[in-house]
Amino acid sequence: MDFKERVAEIFTSIETDLSLEDALLLIETPPSPDMGDFAVPCFKFAKKYRKSPTAIAAELTEKIGNVEEFEKIESMGPYVNFFVDKKHYAEKILKTAFKEKEGYGSTNVGEGKSVIVEFSSPNIAKPFHIGHIRTTIIGNSIYKIYKYLGYNTITINHLGDYGTQFGMLISAYKKWGSPEIVEAIEKNPIQELLKLYVKYNQEMEEHPEYKDEARYWFKELENGNEEAIKLWTWFREVSLMEFNRVYDMLNIKFDSYAGESFYSDKMPAVMKELEEKGLLKDSQGAKIVELQEFGLTDAVVQKSDGSTLYVTRDIAAAKYRKETYDFYKNIYVVGAPQKLHFEQWRKIINLMGYEWSDDCVHVMFGTVSLEDGVLSTRKGRVVFLEDVLNKAIEKTTEIINDRNTDLENKEEVAKQVGIGAVIFQELFNNRIKDYTFSWEKTLSFEGETGPYVQYTYARTCSILRKAEQEVNDNVDYSILTDKEAFNVIKKLDGFKSSVLGAHDKYEPFFITRYIVGLAQEFNRFYHECPIIVEDKEIKKARLLLTKTVNTVLKKGMELLGMEAPERM
Repeated sequence: MDFKERVAEIFTSIETDLSLEDALLLIETPPSPDMGDFAVPCFKFAKKYRKSPTAIAAELTEKIGNVEEFEKIESMGPYVNFFVDKKHYAEKILKTAFKEKEGYGSTNVGEGKSVIVEFSSPNIAKPFHIGHIRTTIIGNSIYKIYKYLGYNTITINHLGDYGTQFGMLISAYKKWGSPEIVEAIEKNPIQELLKLYVKYNQEMEEHPEYKDEARYWFKELENGNEEAIKLWTWFREVSLMEFNRVYDMLNIKFDSYAGESFYSDKMPAVMKELEEKGLLKDSQGAKIVELQEFGLTDAVVQKSDGSTLYVTRDIAAAKYRKETYDFYKNIYVVGAPQKLHFEQWRKIINLMGYEWSDDCVHVMFGTVSLEDGVLSTRKGRVVFLEDVLNKAIEKTTEIINDRNTDLENKEEVAKQVGIGAVIFQELFNNRIKDYTFSWEKTLSFEGETGPYVQYTYARTCSILRKAEQEVNDNVDYSILTDKEAFNVIKKLDGFKSSVLGAHDKYEPFFITRYIVGLAQEFNRFYHECPIIVEDKEIKKARLLLTKTVNTVLKKGMELLGMEAPERM
């Protein structure tokens, strides 16, 4: 039973012109437990009854009378406040959670629907840096949330493996690619390719003709030049080896690495379709789609030299995905600076007559900057993501050695906690906010952090091990009606809505904040209510509560992409 839905049902039974959906939207959580567990404001009905909301609340409370699942229902000013029957509530929530186990919090909302989540998508031959942390971690969590809710979920890493920068790299390699450089690239691909890229950008300031050479080599790559393709393939292969090391650390897998280059042979068909549908216009030798009447700047879809752009390749990619996966949603986890690009691209697809353009969703996020300035690949100012993860593991190892020298599997736990800290910090705030990357903040282990949640989970594991008895739901639920236990149970009741909130808003931080809150409530309960006690009935009831918290914390962390160590 969903108690909030029950409140809505009760209210609609006396307010028959109020739909269940509208009633659910009206229901609030009072700021204090003294004011009940659910509250319905009556301001909305003042016009209908021509009375004050306070008088209406009193009348409606009288009409409702007594209801089995609620201890009492009373009016407080303009609100009708519902106090759940604590024993009844505890039994319903805990029995459901115990029965559903890891499925508690899930629904079948995604059954029969395919969802694509495109995320991470670094540029090959460039550093996998701290700027990629947001798309990688947010995207992975969104994928896990949708999968948990029953969707057939496909992950795509749309690699940036095409474009003028590869013309730059090919040209740079042809100028300076000595045997020593080849050996260095094989040993340390990204850093060495970055050096070439940075050097070429610096030299372009002295030699403007280098820009034309880069364009020439990219066009040759598009035209199938054997030498260009051979170098490009090598750059791609060595880059992927580097990227996969980071993905392995984060336990991230992709179903497809089809990047921009995958769609290069699909460009002519896109251009032809745009032409046939009367959408192409000439502009100084380039081809554009006019979008000003829709409040957008015109989109260039082909340069004057005949090479394509991001927007053209993204049109081809969306068409391919619809034909291949018949998606219900096609989600792009890409930074806010690309907002205009996605608006132009979606409008073009719409103008091409594809109604599914509305099913393509741009999930934006804010930018990451360093404490001493903005990230810049061209200037070589980067912090490698792998270095961030390794430093987090080192810091955690130091803490473990200091606090728990006898811990088994120290290396594994240090990795789980260190990387978990980075993931949790990344997902703790609203994704649209810009933030400055700080080692101190990311690697903090105090307060509302990943290690705090992991430690609470490890604590529940320890309690369940020490209890040495099987947990079941055949308990005396009246034992769990004290303030501390009841607050934990109320929190457990909110898990499903936090998962659905994360799903609806593409916001993993709903779950991050939720599991911190659950950990806090459980720790209050743990300190006030001894669990492994002589009284068998008390022990059984409190172990059931502990087991449920254990299951939900683990699932919550899993949905964020974190691991849950059983000992810390």
